[in-house]
This record gives sequence, structure tokens and C-alpha cells, in this order.
Amino acid sequence: MIVAIANQKGGVGKTTTAINLAGAFAMRKKRVLLFDLDPQANSSISFIDHKSVSLSSYDFIMGNGSGWQESIYRTAIEGLEIIPAKINLAKFESKLVGDFDAPYKLKDRLELVKKKYDFIFIDTPPTLGLITVNALIAATHVLVPIQASYFALEGTDDLLETIEKVKTRPNPNLQLLGVILTMFDKRTTLSREVLEQIRSVFGDKMFETVVSKSVRLEESPAYKETIFTFAPNSSGAREYSKLCEEILKRV
Repeated sequence: MIVAIANQKGGVGKTTTAINLAGAFAMRKKRVLLFDLDPQANSSISFIDHKSVSLSSYDFIMGNGSGWQESIYRTAIEGLEIIPAKINLAKFESKLVGDFDAPYKLKDRLELVKKKYDFIFIDTPPTLGLITVNALIAATHVLVPIQASYFALEGTDDLLETIEKVKTRPNPNLQLLGVILTMFDKRTTLSREVLEQIRSVFGDKMFETVVSKSVRLEESPAYKETIFTFAPNSSGAREYSKLCEEILKRV
């Protein structure tokens, strides 16, 4: 199963969701690969020392180095490996301008590794450019985090339209795994209104789990930990564990 975590809006919790879902599934004895496809590399620095990265996700996709294994790094969590990003990923689109196979680069390369893992999570950049399209074509499922804010649904139509275009031809088997509401503050009327609004739009595609706004979730990457080891009794740990269980039921 290959899950692209996508939303062209920034700051909606894509990386937080990617790193903690990867950790949650690894804790359940699943073989997990976290693929960092965002040039900002926030997923990568949440698990490994960025200075130790020689070959990255860009090199993996472009076939640089003597073998694809050089781009895969172990993390401190048993069963969880990562293909980290570096800033050189930012030149991916310009490098492939005019390349007929450009949208399929990631899909083709993941054929080499996907049998090694039960789950592959792809953390995408906050754009709908060629990098994100590569993730959607390579994925079996897409998970959409949406922030509990006034502008929550702004741009969502563009994302859903892109998903439908990908399903029309290059990846007809792509499924919307679900929508997860993040940074939810149950104390505010606005958050509750946004929750109802999103439920009315997505119906049963919205997960029952809602991820609360949490300082612990923001702090844990700085210590290169998931929420499950950094603050195992926190609301974030309970919520991402619950989301993991919901995903297992859906698939």
C-alpha cells in the first residue's frame, strides 16, 4: 500500500501526519518506508541527521549512485526506514521539463522497493506541481489533511480535480483513503463549525479521528522522535494511534 499525503496548502499537518503514521504502523510490526518528497525535508530531519545524508529522494528517483539501496536509511524505530529529501529535489521539475515519462518517474522507481514494505507513506510538498503528480501516480491511496481553520476548504477543489485527472488516465486505481482534520481546537466555535462543514462535504470519506492542536506534536520532531516515544500519553499519541487503526480497517 502506497499512501500519498497531499494538500497544496502549507501548514496543514502533512509532515506531522506522515511521520506519526509511519511510526504508528511500524509500532504495529509493519514494514514501513517513509518517502520524503518535499524539498524542505522536514520529515527527514525528524528522524535522521541531515548531515549524514549523501544520496536522497532526488537521487533515488533519478537513478543516481550505484544502487537504489544507497538512498534508504534506517531510523531508530524498528521496521521504519526513510528515503530522505535534500534541497536538490527542488530542481526535479526543471530537470524533467519536456521528458515524456516525467510524471511516472517515481512510480517506476518504487517498483524496485515496494515489495519490501507493507506501507509506503509519501510526504509531498505544498504544491500541485510535477512532484505531487508523481506521488499521486505512484500511490494506491491519497490521504488529505485539512486544517481546522476558516480557509480550510480553500483550494481543496483544485486538489480533488487533480486527483480525478490522475484517476482518469495515469492511475485509475488511485483511491481517496480519507480526509483527516488537523489542528482542531474543541474550545473554539470556529473549529467545531469547520468540522461540520468538512463532514458535510466529504461524508464517510472523513475519518472519525480528529487531530487536536498540540504543542507536543510540534516539539517531538526537534528531538527526532515520533509522538509515541516523545509524549506517549498525550492527545496526539492517542489520536494518531486511533487514525492508524481506522486506516487498517479501511484497507
